[in-house]
Amino acid sequence: MSTSAHYATSLSDEQWYVLQPMLPEPKWQPGGPGRPPLNLRRVLDGIFYVNKTGCQWRMMPHDFGKGMTIYGYFRRWRQQGVWADLMDTLRTWERRGQGRKDDPSAGCADSQTIKVTTQHQDVGFDGNKKIKGRKRHTLVDTLGLLLAVVVTAANVDDRQGLVELLERYLARGGRRLRKIWVDQGYEAQWLKDWAAGLKQTHKIDVEVVERQGQGFQVEPHRWKVERTFSWICNDRRNCRDYEALTCNSEAMIQISTIRILLKRLIQ
Repeated sequence: MSTSAHYATSLSDEQWYVLQPMLPEPKWQPGGPGRPPLNLRRVLDGIFYVNKTGCQWRMMPHDFGKGMTIYGYFRRWRQQGVWADLMDTLRTWERRGQGRKDDPSAGCADSQTIKVTTQHQDVGFDGNKKIKGRKRHTLVDTLGLLLAVVVTAANVDDRQGLVELLERYLARGGRRLRKIWVDQGYEAQWLKDWAAGLKQTHKIDVEVVERQGQGFQVEPHRWKVERTFSWICNDRRNCRDYEALTCNSEAMIQISTIRILLKRLIQ
């Protein structure tokens, strides 16, 4: 049943029509034990509201329902891989709409160090950026669309983060990736050898893009991942890391990507 859109983040009828079939079916049956499930459209509206505004779950407007109940859906769908699946499906549709194949053959990787709000788990100090917090290791395609994200403590080496990124992306079925552009922080022969020594169908060339001249320069290919970071941080929940768990941080970044793709696919 349609619900009116009270907030800028609320789903349109067309967007809800696209997302509804991809959500898990409620296990509750009429007349069965337990409480009936919430209206899933309002659940998504509430999660999107938190993602954009950065408010606390308990401070969510009451017309969405109880904030901690909405958080329960967010956590359960994260555990079930729903956010990652939605992101992958919408990204595939966007690539097809631009005349691209479903899986990219090239991409860009980088990390972003971000401050945390409290003393959460997996917090470290990035000696290069002089920031105590976490790192977002991010892999995107040449359109800047997110392929994989791994959040770690800020003291984790970028090269080790890239290894985990690729392992996660390939485990989800990526097959065509052959080239990744990175910055000089990823320069290491062992990393190139590791990427080139993957399974026969997954050999990947890690190319370091050298800086051009002094001062700010738009680096070839790599500017696309920097643009993705700006898209992600446009949502207030991601301007710092507010999550106690890194897996929740990753889910919030996936949700930001889902919202971006929905706007592109359905105006």
